[in-house]
Amino acid sequence: MNTLPSSHLLSNIPQLFNITSKNSFPNPNVNRRNIISTDIIISSPSFPRKLLKCNVQRFNLVTILNALDEFICKFLDSPLPTCVDPGHVLAGNFAPTDELPPTLCDTIEGSIPSCLEGGAYIRNGPNPQFIPRGPYHFFDGDGMLHMIKFSKGNEATFCSRYVETYKYLAEREVGYPFVPSIFASFNGVPATVARLGLNMARVILGQFDPMNRGFGVANTSLSVIGNRLYALCESDLPYEVKLTSEGDILTVGRSDFCSVEPLLRMTAHPKVDRETGEVCAYKYDVVPPYITFFCIDSDGRKQRELPIYSMKEMTIIHDFAVTKSYVVFPDLQLVVNPWKILRGKSPVGVDACKVPRLGIVPKDATDEFGLWWIDCPGLNLLHCFNAWEEDDGDTIVMIVSNSASVEHVLEKIQSSPELTMEKVTISVRRKTMERRRLCSRSLDFATINPAYATKKTRYVYAGMVGEMRWEGVVKLDLLLSGDGDECTVASRVYEPGWCGGEPFFVASNRSTTTDEEEEEDEDEDEDDGYLVTYVHDDKCNESMFLVMDAQSPTLETVAAVKLPHRVPNGIHAIFLLPTQLDALH
Repeated sequence: MNTLPSSHLLSNIPQLFNITSKNSFPNPNVNRRNIISTDIIISSPSFPRKLLKCNVQRFNLVTILNALDEFICKFLDSPLPTCVDPGHVLAGNFAPTDELPPTLCDTIEGSIPSCLEGGAYIRNGPNPQFIPRGPYHFFDGDGMLHMIKFSKGNEATFCSRYVETYKYLAEREVGYPFVPSIFASFNGVPATVARLGLNMARVILGQFDPMNRGFGVANTSLSVIGNRLYALCESDLPYEVKLTSEGDILTVGRSDFCSVEPLLRMTAHPKVDRETGEVCAYKYDVVPPYITFFCIDSDGRKQRELPIYSMKEMTIIHDFAVTKSYVVFPDLQLVVNPWKILRGKSPVGVDACKVPRLGIVPKDATDEFGLWWIDCPGLNLLHCFNAWEEDDGDTIVMIVSNSASVEHVLEKIQSSPELTMEKVTISVRRKTMERRRLCSRSLDFATINPAYATKKTRYVYAGMVGEMRWEGVVKLDLLLSGDGDECTVASRVYEPGWCGGEPFFVASNRSTTTDEEEEEDEDEDEDDGYLVTYVHDDKCNESMFLVMDAQSPTLETVAAVKLPHRVPNGIHAIFLLPTQLDALH
């Protein structure tokens, strides 16, 4: 029997199996950042026997590792708490859905406002590509983007696509959800030890490379940085995505923004300066410095870092505040203790004895000597919706959501966590702080008119948190005094069976003014626009894109578009105007 010379065999491996590495990409049509270096695709009708044997052995190895993972899930995991039980977490409209290519939609009520013409609304959220075999938390799902795009004539096209992260591609290759989660995977000592050992084996055998390629899910938010659109989550670097003219979504790849220093992850809530294009962001780590602040310039290049060593432990900092001159970091009771893994528990937990605090530092600081901390008992800041300065920079005002029952925030993330909307006022000169609750309802996922970012804001629109759903929207007027419902000037409770999501404010074409006009008519047209969001009707299992009048006392429906398939409950969203879409690379 004839055999191929070994030198010929080795030289033809890339052509026979399309094996790629970080420095070898024979197929010019394949984006190098989307490829797993161990991916093998058979592309020739004839194969040398040795290569076929290698491929069979690799298949057998994958099968064995997947079977061991299945064994851990079935026999070693402790009884699953509700918050990580897939049967509960993925119930109802939290269940995953399939991808959908660009599909035309019908407007079933009203008409689409002209300010939405040529724009696109995109929401990010968890959507596991495989039904989990073992413990699963809501935050663990693969990122899926759901986009409705409007043509110049306001014809609507809808599309749902996965963000093709390294985790997504690695699990798709082996056909099994094996990547561990800090929220769910550590479920008892036996399961934890076995799961860690199994994933170490996958790393050693080249099936998984989290250190170099990350393991995040890009399922939390979206942001435009350097005229590129990114899907983000704070456990990894952002993934750039591209929107096609046909209304499709393509994953371009993972980006470190040309960082000189090692950069493995960053916040899912970067703050973009609408005037300069500069972006403020941070990363946190399990070793000091536990948090590091940095900026990204308008060309998408990461600038110098400001390490903050006065943070004494790793804290889950989901969001922060940025004004014209200051950066404010929350130091919460939600902490990470890696040693808990040895006891078979999630490293993420609550330190009830810790007093939350806020750290304030000048935005242009070159070291942390100008940083100062202020204690704020009971304030576990989850989101910051806007922040600005008053009194010539002597006062910082923030509009935030506070996890009032932080000990339950991870367990009740899908149901009804107690979230309060607050106005926090900090005196830079006196180094004091005041807090005022704006509404007695449980609120989060708020939005403002984007033109008022880092400027004094009057109106805030927030989602109402209900049992297993976002049950409506409220409008708050910050000029009103007092506590409780006194700041609520408009509200809308969705129809029975409806579940909404994060609203986004889109200014009407009428509200476009010059800077001089804005100064003369401050607040006059701040709320002249529309709130857009997805809602799902459990009764008929249909989803809609909803447009509401932001000036209406009942936030009445202006238009509704029936979507061609179900949109699961998600996290954060963005609306891109035609000018923003045209500027994207």
